[in-house]
Amino acid sequence: MKLAVLVTVISLAAVTIDATVYFKEQFEDGDAWKSRWVDSKHKSDYGEWKLSAGKFYGDAEADKGVQTSQDARFYAMSSRFEPFSNEGKPLVVQFTVKHEQKIDCGGGYVKIFPAALEQTSMHGDSQYYIMFGPDICGYSTKKVHVIFNYKGQNHLIKKDIKCKDDELSHLYTLILNPDQTYEVKIDNEKVESGSMEEDWDMLPVKKIKDPEAKKPEDWDDRDKLDDPTDTKPEDWEKPETIPDPDATKPSDWDEDMDGEWEPAMITNPEYQGEWKPKQIDNPDYKGAWVHPEIDNPEYAANDAMYKFDSISVLGLDLWQVKSGTIFDNFLIADDVKEAAEFGEQTWGKTKEPEKKMKDEQENADRKLREEEEKSSKKDTDGADEEDEDEDGEEGEEEEGEDEGEAPTEEEMEEAMKKDEL
Repeated sequence: MKLAVLVTVISLAAVTIDATVYFKEQFEDGDAWKSRWVDSKHKSDYGEWKLSAGKFYGDAEADKGVQTSQDARFYAMSSRFEPFSNEGKPLVVQFTVKHEQKIDCGGGYVKIFPAALEQTSMHGDSQYYIMFGPDICGYSTKKVHVIFNYKGQNHLIKKDIKCKDDELSHLYTLILNPDQTYEVKIDNEKVESGSMEEDWDMLPVKKIKDPEAKKPEDWDDRDKLDDPTDTKPEDWEKPETIPDPDATKPSDWDEDMDGEWEPAMITNPEYQGEWKPKQIDNPDYKGAWVHPEIDNPEYAANDAMYKFDSISVLGLDLWQVKSGTIFDNFLIADDVKEAAEFGEQTWGKTKEPEKKMKDEQENADRKLREEEEKSSKKDTDGADEEDEDEDGEEGEEEEGEDEGEAPTEEEMEEAMKKDEL
């Protein structure tokens, strides 16, 4: 029993020792990150990066990452690590992305480059090994890119992987195995998997149509035929339109001026359309002819498509219309379990507090808007009451003026008569 336990401990220790983290970046040391990341100088107007946890977060320090800060800009910077090959072992690329700005069009992906990359010259056409991560633009593009470079050509995945498009932080993971299978995870949950050969067009197809094969001349692939015994009825030929029998020539029609009068045309109620003979089963039908296939002479299996010999740079090379995306918790490793645990220790610990803070902010903003609307309505109602009061006072003044009006001439004469009496 003790021996079994000892063997288990030794095995676990071996797994732990064999696991390798090639690159990890959590931006935990203030502005020191700037010494590890190199800005590209390929363009003079690249957008500026800043360190920020954003407007809402789970941990003010742990959630700090690099954030795009200027709208409608290209961004390009990268970080280098010791070169390595993923031959014979898994390759795991993982990071978090938060589009807190309600992104409308922009990238949230990373690129993995070979050691030969000149970082200060990195740009959109720089050759990379892998491009992975979310890309959003309008309503039509909301996907996760998984692009591999094979023999100098970039190959896009043939599957459509939907990315997250809300404002919260999300964990993106790509796992590439030495058996040439892959897995894409979002928030530590598998969303897609498969094989490189099937899901990318890196290799020529295994089978092609036999160029020597031709459909036999006597091959009949018509399943139906016209019935040779069927004939068109004698009364079938009816015109599609006829003169309107109810039409009459206007009384003021002048043939010299208006030309010869003709009644308007209407659809013929007796028109039966184009006649076609009935269809019958073709007794010689052989089915649809299938072009025979042969092995493609240009196809050759390659068990090393997954392998990249000199992985050494992680780059952020993207465009954003509306800035505000935060990248954090970068990890490049060869152990799937360790990557999952790292994801839970970082994104996993702060995701719920982050959402809570966001919800609280939204509730506070909503209450503030409601109070402002109430206040605005109150001011409007008060102004209306003052207008009514002013109207009432003016009415009273007018009534008073009516009571004090000068007497008419008749009234004056009547009063004078009374005085005389």
